[in-house]
Amino acid sequence: MKQRTQVCIAGGGPAGMMLGVLLARAGVAVTVLEKHADFLRDFRGDTIHPSTLQIMDELGWLEEFLTLPHQKVRQLFGQFGQTRLQMADFSHLPVKAPYIAMMPQWDLLNFLARKGRSYPSFELKMQTEAVDLIMGDGRVVGVKSETGGTTTDVFADLVVAADGRGSLLRDRAGLVPQEFGAPMDVLWFRLPRLAGDTDETQGRFDAGLVFVMLNRGDYWQCAYVIPKGGDATVRAAGLAAFQASVAKILPVDASRAKAITDWDQVKLLTVKVDRLLEWARPGLLCIGDAAHAMSPVGGVGVNLAVQDAVATANALTWPLLMGTLTFDDLKRVQARRDRPTRATQRLQLLMQNTVISRSLSAKGTITPPLLLRVLLALPFVSRIPARLIGLGFRPEHVEAVEAR
Repeated sequence: MKQRTQVCIAGGGPAGMMLGVLLARAGVAVTVLEKHADFLRDFRGDTIHPSTLQIMDELGWLEEFLTLPHQKVRQLFGQFGQTRLQMADFSHLPVKAPYIAMMPQWDLLNFLARKGRSYPSFELKMQTEAVDLIMGDGRVVGVKSETGGTTTDVFADLVVAADGRGSLLRDRAGLVPQEFGAPMDVLWFRLPRLAGDTDETQGRFDAGLVFVMLNRGDYWQCAYVIPKGGDATVRAAGLAAFQASVAKILPVDASRAKAITDWDQVKLLTVKVDRLLEWARPGLLCIGDAAHAMSPVGGVGVNLAVQDAVATANALTWPLLMGTLTFDDLKRVQARRDRPTRATQRLQLLMQNTVISRSLSAKGTITPPLLLRVLLALPFVSRIPARLIGLGFRPEHVEAVEAR
């Protein structure tokens, strides 16, 4: 089978869905390929930052979006041993929604899918995986896709690889990311949240332990940070030992750790930080995790992916509509987004290597790093973390008009 479209996007995550909707909104014919039957996958990035909420506002969708169940996080706190610090206060940000919205990623993606389907040039093909590139005249001219054993050649003016940190299309194009390493992996699980619990999203740092609790309404989504490659060691020690370790650092009743009754409840997130030196080949552009895998530090991955999508739509809508798209247009997207990506990753690596690694290897009492204490003690400087986490180094704004 054969199909023709203007833009074929591989991957229905935040980058792929947002880009698809923005291009279709402007009248570009878009086909988004998503290999799963739905978006219901747990322990994905659920932090919708002020930068993404601002995009929703610029599109006129914020009020509707916020009718979906969510929890508002206006401050982030960190506890180092017995010392508690406010790490970020988003309430001062100059945006319509100065807070993080804690929302399951599937709700974000389903929302974007509904918006996309309201435009006649938008097509979302579920259970359809991009399995290879189609080449012609020295450039990418489409993708081979598979749906339930049926193969379809999707020809397009542009193929966008938004298929995640293990991007198949990126590999097929011979694009190899530069690895920066990470000292940790993360075990994700849920614990019950009771009526008397705090509302705060918080991180706790203690000797040999790093633990993050995210308020998800009726439960806590928990991140238990372990040394890189330490998953097998943790599991070999047994579930009771893991429960005891979680109980030791819980800011709520320690007995809550008993809710972990099976290792199947504990999911491993393998942390990696990498970045492509080149995001594009003629006819192909990588965005989101396919271009740069982010550390979970700061929860910025989803929002950086959305920023990539907005920048891509801003740069490529008119060339696509006019039929003048060139390789230079694709390279302009990287030129726009590469610097904020690099700056964000530098900060993440700094936090990984100084704060997280230091806590995981500590044997005695933990105290906040001196630099962190000094920065957070200065009134104006203390607002910088909120801006960097909430808005990023280069917030993007919707420029492409809606087709009438």
